[in-house]
Amino acid sequence: MIALLAPGQGSQAPGMLAPWLSAKGAEATLDGWSDATGLDLTRLGTTATAEQIKDTSVTQPLIVATTLLAFGQLADRVQLPAGAPIAGHSVGELAAAAVAGVLSPTDTVALAAVRGREMAAACASEPTGMSAVLGGRPEQVLERLDELGLDPANRNGAGQVVAAGPTAALEQLAAEPPERARVVPLAVAGAFHTRFMAPAEQALSGYADDLSPHDPTRPLLSNADGQVVERGDELLRRLVAQVTRPVRWDLCMATLRELGVTAVIELPPAGALVGLVKRELKGVATLALRGPEDIDGVAELMAEHAAGAAA
Repeated sequence: MIALLAPGQGSQAPGMLAPWLSAKGAEATLDGWSDATGLDLTRLGTTATAEQIKDTSVTQPLIVATTLLAFGQLADRVQLPAGAPIAGHSVGELAAAAVAGVLSPTDTVALAAVRGREMAAACASEPTGMSAVLGGRPEQVLERLDELGLDPANRNGAGQVVAAGPTAALEQLAAEPPERARVVPLAVAGAFHTRFMAPAEQALSGYADDLSPHDPTRPLLSNADGQVVERGDELLRRLVAQVTRPVRWDLCMATLRELGVTAVIELPPAGALVGLVKRELKGVATLALRGPEDIDGVAELMAEHAAGAAA
């Protein structure tokens, strides 16, 4: 079984949309999404600098737009299995919702823009941040975070927990890390997926009330608990609540294992999630879809795993 993965914030890179704009209709699609968000996504995804796209209010809709534009071209060229599950990390879960048919691509990119804008505003109220804690014993890492009043905002598996909370507490964590762990500060605007994002959750809830979700057309894994969500209204509720709750990517990967997934394809901007899969799900084949030239590789990977399943 092959699964699809949609990346989250931090995966962005200058020019990441450029390879996908040569396809017929791509520019018109992006123009429509730009109108829906009030952002010039074409410029931001082609000629803008790394500094210009690191703002949360820009990064989130730009990542979702990149993922969905690439998925559309992948689906046009390759017959993807209808039962292939999909999981998205953090804002990537919005893109996953669109791939699974819960929301239209335009509604999804617009929702990502509201999410990014409101999370950026919430970050301005108090100095907070995030740091990756790499290694160490999981129980000791979590105990240390609790001592400092920090939240495990992302539990990514593969020996990686992302701590979030007040800047002073993160500095203390870096000065006195858990045993056999190292702490790497992340270049983000604030403590995402924690109580500090409560104003953003409230604003997002009001916006989501006007959306009309559909039930997923393929298995869609939730960041909340790694389980498959079968109702569109429940998934939308979880997407709103997600901004103040931890991302349990470790549980998503556990579910991929339970489902018998043998290969994963990470949609653009790809790279981070296949790295986690390689470390956590030994023996699962991975493919990072970085540009249209990689689509032939997707077809080959699917053929290989279809043959393996038949055998």
